[in-house]
Amino acid sequence: MNLGISENVKPLLAEVRRFIEEEVLPVDHEYAAEVAVGDRWQYTDRQTEIREGLKAKAKAKGLWNFFLTDGDSGSGLNTVEYAYLAEEMGKSHLAAQVFNCAAPDTGNMEVLHKCGTEAQKKQWLEPLMAGEIRSAFAMTEPDVACSDATNVRTKLCAIIVPC
Repeated sequence: MNLGISENVKPLLAEVRRFIEEEVLPVDHEYAAEVAVGDRWQYTDRQTEIREGLKAKAKAKGLWNFFLTDGDSGSGLNTVEYAYLAEEMGKSHLAAQVFNCAAPDTGNMEVLHKCGTEAQKKQWLEPLMAGEIRSAFAMTEPDVACSDATNVRTKLCAIIVPC
C-alpha cells in the first residue's frame, strides 16, 4: 500500500497549505483569544466575523468538504489523501471549521449521506454540507454509569443547531 502523497492530492495540498499560512494562521491566535471574552460557550462577534469570512473564501476557492470521499457528491479523495489535508488543518485552531471539515459535523454528515432518508438529507445534510449549521454528538447510558464498556447501554442522538 502506498501511503505517500499522490499526484492527485499534491496541488490541493499545496493550496490548502497556502490558504492556511496566508489566511488562517494570521488570525488563528486572535480567534482563540476571543474564548476568554464573555461567555466561553458562545461565539463572539469577532469570532463569527473571522470564521465566516474565511469559510466564504475557502468555499469560493473550492476548498470545501474534503472529508466526504464519495466521488459523486464528495471530494473524490481517498482516505489517505484526505489524511494529508487533515494533518495541515490540525496545525490551526480554526482550519477544520474553515474548510467545513470539523468534527462532529464530518461524521454526522457521513452518516446522513450514507444512511439518511431524502427528507433528512434535505433538512440536515444540505445545510451541514453548505456550512450553514453545526451538529453535535451526544449519548446517554441509562441505568449505568461506569467506564466498563461491557456495561454500556448507549442511546445515541445527533443535535444540529444553526451556526
